[in-house]
Amino acid sequence: MPSQQRADIHKAVEILRHGGLVAFATETVYGLGADATNSEAVAKIFAVKGRPATNPLIVHVVDKAVTKRYVAAWPESAERLAQAFWPGPLTMVLPKGIQIVPAVTAGLATMAIRCPDHPLAGELLREFDGPVAAPSANRSTRVSPTTADHVRQDLGEAVDLILDGGPCRVGIESTVIDLTSSKPSILRLGGVARERLEEIIGPVEVQDPTAGASAKSPGQQAIHYSPITPAFRIALGDAHLFSTFSEHRLGRKAIFLIIHASDLAGQLLQWVDRHAIVELPSDAAEYGRRLYAALRDADDRHVDMIWIQVPPAGSEWDAARDRILRATRPACEAF
Repeated sequence: MPSQQRADIHKAVEILRHGGLVAFATETVYGLGADATNSEAVAKIFAVKGRPATNPLIVHVVDKAVTKRYVAAWPESAERLAQAFWPGPLTMVLPKGIQIVPAVTAGLATMAIRCPDHPLAGELLREFDGPVAAPSANRSTRVSPTTADHVRQDLGEAVDLILDGGPCRVGIESTVIDLTSSKPSILRLGGVARERLEEIIGPVEVQDPTAGASAKSPGQQAIHYSPITPAFRIALGDAHLFSTFSEHRLGRKAIFLIIHASDLAGQLLQWVDRHAIVELPSDAAEYGRRLYAALRDADDRHVDMIWIQVPPAGSEWDAARDRILRATRPACEAF
């Protein structure tokens, strides 16, 4: 690791120890970190993001040994999942240890915790040698940041330091699995598919968010990951709607984010110009890496509306499809 980067990590650790905020790269998205044992530091996260107190934070640690210091129980299922997927994009919900301040967990007796798979995050957490609460480093409900520039655009000088680790290689948040219920359940779809989890611990449910209650995990809100521009989702069967768009909304500028080589491009060309169509990769993993950056780019074009094609069926697309459903409204609501 370059000497300047090591110096930046040392500075970041000192900031965390003194109750400050550090944004840092992970393999999923950039996190906004604070000492998870410091109530005042954690309060700054909620203030900077404009985040509701009912939305808990994920705690980041360097490894399994540090995890065991801060959880009240470590079941066999957690051991097997950690062996298989840590470090990596998997967050486990476990009983909370007393050192973690209540604000981190929205007052619940459970906590979400993971070990990120990024060299910069790993060094930061190793030197800090403790738990770092870190939601995505953006304004609440908005598109998550996958580069340091995204963090700067969203949060500016509200962050004491940004550790630039380059573009995030996964690009979509971690999968969150609850191991405190009678049957393991996925609270948020993400970087580890359901089938891979079931190979390790057996049957896993996928839970719908419960409105009006403190969630056990971030990413359970009905509206989340949203661009500033009004965004609508479109399936192949919705293409007939664009005759209405063409006839009645000619003054409205729009951009379409579609999947490469889909039939939708040809159908759209009779209603919109080619320059208004942005084709994203047809490979699910590469699509995930590009999605948030594409949404931010669409916002930067200052159009009146954004249209996003719903990805195809298949477990490899589940996380991206989840994000799009939360970031958009149905096509019919645009007319």
